[in-house]
Amino acid sequence: MEKITENITYKDDTKQLARFAKALGNPTRIAILKHLEYQSFCFTGDLVEIFPLAQSTISQHLKELKNAGLIQGEVNPPKIKYCINKENWKIAKGLFENFFE
Repeated sequence: MEKITENITYKDDTKQLARFAKALGNPTRIAILKHLEYQSFCFTGDLVEIFPLAQSTISQHLKELKNAGLIQGEVNPPKIKYCINKENWKIAKGLFENFFE
């Protein structure tokens, strides 16, 4: 068990789990990840066709997921191709499994 002091210090894996959990704290982001899990990649425009949200809103959700490391984007002008970050996806699954044990 991590000791929590007045100057609260957390292990790196605890910080990473919190970062993943924060990104997953929105149902649209979870839906985007579920969609990407079954695709090799997709573009922002593809997601705008699936979800009844403005492109700017979808872009903001993608930014949050990317900042958390759950997805990655590759620029193919004028589009960005998004996919699951498989390495971090595996880490996230392991961290959540350990958390819920």
